[in-house]
Amino acid sequence: MSPLVLSVLIGALVIGAVLAVMLAFTGRDDGRATERLDMLVGRGSRKESSADLLLKQALMTVGDRKTVFDKLTPEFFNVTKMVEQADANIKPSALFGIGLGVGFVSSVMAIWMVNIYVAPVMFLLTFPLPFLWLSFKRKSRLNRFAAQLPDALELTARALRAGHSLAAGLHVVAEEMQAPIAKEFNRVYEEQNLGIQLEDALKNMTDRVPNLDLRFFITSVAIQRQTGGDLAEILDRIGYVIRERYKILGQVKALSAEGRLSGVVLIALPIGLFFLMLFMKPDYEKLLWTEPLGIKMSIGALIGLIVGAFVIKKIVDIKV
Repeated sequence: MSPLVLSVLIGALVIGAVLAVMLAFTGRDDGRATERLDMLVGRGSRKESSADLLLKQALMTVGDRKTVFDKLTPEFFNVTKMVEQADANIKPSALFGIGLGVGFVSSVMAIWMVNIYVAPVMFLLTFPLPFLWLSFKRKSRLNRFAAQLPDALELTARALRAGHSLAAGLHVVAEEMQAPIAKEFNRVYEEQNLGIQLEDALKNMTDRVPNLDLRFFITSVAIQRQTGGDLAEILDRIGYVIRERYKILGQVKALSAEGRLSGVVLIALPIGLFFLMLFMKPDYEKLLWTEPLGIKMSIGALIGLIVGAFVIKKIVDIKV
């Protein structure tokens, strides 16, 4: 095969992979401009009804339950739950297919630009990219939820002091605040309207949002409904504790910023140097995967990088 035909083929594969990723990750528009216009003209944006939410949940859980991907993945790596927690409009099987496509394209490019020995390494490096995107989206959504939780608790406490019930207070949060906490609280409100116990609906929310402060809130609600007490005051205190903890967490992040940056540099430096030397002098790097000693050194370097990254993360990741 001529180099020109090979170049055209690889270019087509790259363009197809990029288009597939774009179509999968941007399946729907958030419609922020439309929501703002509706708010300005006094026309409330359409919210998903309880039937729509239950139908969407059923499709997400049933549609991929029997796939080969779910059978091959271990129990602790529940991609379906990660998709639900990230509120991503994509199926786990689609993520698996995108990972295979990206890995195949990167392997072909490695064979074309370097040699066949680098292809498995490139496949292993690029195959997890869709799952890393899903993990990043999940983490970002959970962080936004945690940042909104103190305001939501205080708003619920004000609604309780105004004479509303707890369910009505959750509905106020769903109406007044933004996603993701508005969507989760609205789902709890819709579930209890369908006849589900409020405690069960709140527990279901903890499965979708694994947040420790949210568990404190749900535990306090369960205790208050059994023993009585001033729930509004309890919610105010929980919100105050969360805010103070975030202040301390900000100070800790500021003090540990130098260590986190040093860890990033130390981990990225050997990887960047490897790819730089691979581009500048591939014959020099070829010894790392063609000679027995070079293979042992490569395996030792990878293990050292993984252990070093884990140790640095444990040092700079201070729990508050």
